[in-house]
Amino acid sequence: MSKFIFITGGVVSSLGKGIAAASVGCLLESRGFKVAIQKLDPYINVDPGTMSPFQHGEVFVTEDGAETDLDLGHYERFTSQISSRGNNYTAGRIYKQVIEKERKGDYLGGTVQVVPHITNEIKNAIRNEAKDVDILIVEIGGTVGDIESLPFLEAIRQIQLEEGSVNALFIHLTLIPFIRASHELKTKPTQHSVKELLSIGIQPDILLCRTEYPIPRDMKAKIALFCNVSEEGVITARDVEHVYEVPLYFAEEGLDYIILKYLGLPLSERHLEKWENFVNRLKHPKDSVTIGIVGKYIKYEDSYKSLKESLVIGGVANNLAVDIKWIEAEELESEGPKAKLSDIHGILIPGGFGERGIEGKILAVQYAREKKIPFFGICLGMQVATIEYARNVLGLKDATSTEFDKNTKNPIFYKLRDLLGDETFGGNMRLGKYDCVLKEGTTAEKAYGVKMISERHRHRYEFNPAYKELLEQKGLTISGISPDNKFVEIVEIKDHPWFLGCQFHPEFKSKPLAPHPLFREFIKASYENRLKMEEKK
Repeated sequence: MSKFIFITGGVVSSLGKGIAAASVGCLLESRGFKVAIQKLDPYINVDPGTMSPFQHGEVFVTEDGAETDLDLGHYERFTSQISSRGNNYTAGRIYKQVIEKERKGDYLGGTVQVVPHITNEIKNAIRNEAKDVDILIVEIGGTVGDIESLPFLEAIRQIQLEEGSVNALFIHLTLIPFIRASHELKTKPTQHSVKELLSIGIQPDILLCRTEYPIPRDMKAKIALFCNVSEEGVITARDVEHVYEVPLYFAEEGLDYIILKYLGLPLSERHLEKWENFVNRLKHPKDSVTIGIVGKYIKYEDSYKSLKESLVIGGVANNLAVDIKWIEAEELESEGPKAKLSDIHGILIPGGFGERGIEGKILAVQYAREKKIPFFGICLGMQVATIEYARNVLGLKDATSTEFDKNTKNPIFYKLRDLLGDETFGGNMRLGKYDCVLKEGTTAEKAYGVKMISERHRHRYEFNPAYKELLEQKGLTISGISPDNKFVEIVEIKDHPWFLGCQFHPEFKSKPLAPHPLFREFIKASYENRLKMEEKK
């Protein structure tokens, strides 16, 4: 029988419920339990796929092609989980499923209500994900007190009632603010947050108290008394330098011991040696390297969350700290690339949509190609790299994508349906896992060490095969292609220290204990470039 852990948040948003859920999963896996983590988001959007990166951050893509919340990236990086669409539900998706059932007559003409129909649909989504695991951790998005989260809170209240308190545990992440004027930590916001939970029938078993400073024992006793939890259940959630330290801090607080005790599970030995080794190397690098990310959503770094973490992880694999320099693509158009890129050791252009900033990205590619700076292009980054090559090496000055110019005479990239002639694709994207065959002896094949790979995609414009032969004749290597030869997946330049563009998103598969080979090798090449740059000075 599966056990359930429900994680809620109070006082303010952005306290780190996703990291908390992921850290709990990490600790329980280290004790040998099979764990899954699920995110329930209360917003009405069916999924985050159409939401602005400035509002929602990155869209994390699963193996089965679901567009999900960025917290699923944390879940996958902290645990062995390979997520699917069942790991993320929104209120919009839940309501859509209920309405579709109502339209089909599944409710036999009955009045459809939030309770029991919406709450039953939520409970079904939770239980379906718990079938094959020992423990399911469920994070409820938003903050307690938000009106839109009420159906989800009611659903998890019902699950504990139905499963029994020994099988369902409530963890509440809250804030203990430090008032600088009086030099005091304050517990009142936490008391009010728990009171809000109690008003809807949920008594938290454990409080994760986010704080800048250690919580004194007498204050923990006060919180326990006023919030009706045991003193051992009041856990300090200290701010840390690196998020990967959080499981280790929770282990010191005995969080996993308390969880297993409350759920009546055996206290098996904890094994965090590999995680501790990763954190130790993260905190004590031998040197550093500077990577410039040329993007269009850089004002909100969560837009590139998995990308940023993959660079950090790739750095640790090389015993290096990665200093990221965020560069607005449009600034390169006005100021020129040299002003922004002259002190960069490696240049990365990530994915994105729309025409804004494209010319700046093309200038960045040209600078990297001509100055022999290691270059990594991901999704749109691979597309602009190919377009730049077509323009400045082939001489096709109007080369572009039909995404940016529908009437171009040289469409190096165009929509998926134009490539396949299949109207069923419409304007949809190629999403999720696809296989790729690597060309022997290429940068990609050497990095991966295998001939066949699979990676996750999220794009709707594809390489135009009409230009494949011409580009290859002029020195652009097609190093990765789909098994059916329809999709170009990776391009490289031979006479360059490290120049690679991929149509997929490798950042979705990089984990602390399993760094992605492309990020590992890109960081390595960038550091070698740093050493060369210093020799020339």
